[in-house]
Amino acid sequence: MPLELFGIKVNLKSLSEIEIPLLWEMIYGQESPEWKRWDAPYFPLERKTLEEYKASVNRDTGYDAIAKFGIWNSEKLIGTVGYYWEHKPSNWLELGVSIYPKQYWSKGYGSEALKLWITHLFDTMPIVRVGLTTWSGNERMIKCAEKLGMLQEARLRKCRFWQGVYYDSIRFGVLREEWNS
Repeated sequence: MPLELFGIKVNLKSLSEIEIPLLWEMIYGQESPEWKRWDAPYFPLERKTLEEYKASVNRDTGYDAIAKFGIWNSEKLIGTVGYYWEHKPSNWLELGVSIYPKQYWSKGYGSEALKLWITHLFDTMPIVRVGLTTWSGNERMIKCAEKLGMLQEARLRKCRFWQGVYYDSIRFGVLREEWNS
C-alpha cells in the first residue's frame, strides 16, 4: 500500500516508477549540485545510472535496508525523506532528509517533512528512538533537529575533513516518549 502523509507545506508519498527519473535528475543532473555542499560533502557523490538508482530506491537487505519517500510541495517533487538501519536487531534506526532545489531551503519544508516522517516511523515501527546524524558545517540541519526537539547525543570532534577544514560529526536523537509528549 503506497504511503501518503499530509502536512501544511509538504506531503510525503511513496515514489512511483514515473517519479524516480525526476528525483534522479535532481540528484545527478548537475556536475556539482549545490545540495551536495551540505549533505555530507566529504563523501563524493557516487554517480549512478538511472537503472542503478531505480534499483537502490527501496531495498531491504539487512544492514543496508533503506526506504525513501518523496517530499512534495503542491504538485512538485522537492526532496526525499528516508531511513536506514544502523543496527536492525536492536531497532536502531537513523533517518535523513534532503531538499534538493535551493529555493526551498530555510523555509520550513525540511522540518515539516521530518516531523511527519518521525511521527510515521514511531506510529508504524517498534522503535524506541529515532536518530539523525549530520556535520557541524550543516547549520540548517542542526537547527532543524533542535527545532524538532531532538537532543544532541554525541559530538565526535574533528572527524570530518572537507576543503582543508576539520568538522565535527553530530548525532541527534529523540525517544518515543519524548516525541509523544
